[in-house]
Amino acid sequence: MVIAWSTIWKGWLSIVMNTWTRFWKWYEDKILGSIIIIAIIQFIQIPHMLWAGDIILETGYISRIHPALDWLLYGVDLIELISIVNVAMILFSLARKRHALR
Repeated sequence: MVIAWSTIWKGWLSIVMNTWTRFWKWYEDKILGSIIIIAIIQFIQIPHMLWAGDIILETGYISRIHPALDWLLYGVDLIELISIVNVAMILFSLARKRHALR
């Protein structure tokens, strides 16, 4: 029995590309929700920036009042990673659309 590897490879590649295309179509349908998430994350960054400035200036108005508050305001910085990935996905989606139009 001879296995036609090229046929298997083409079938597998077709499945992967179809899944990839369906994912991007789904993501583009949800892009408004992504932008809202980015806006919320950026809004949450405002207290974090004030807290970070307070840490640098060592005024003590916001920072070092309570360890739980410091932990929360520090942790907000890690949420920003979601925003960065989300923006990258939106930019990639727009680039795909422009490439498809050409």
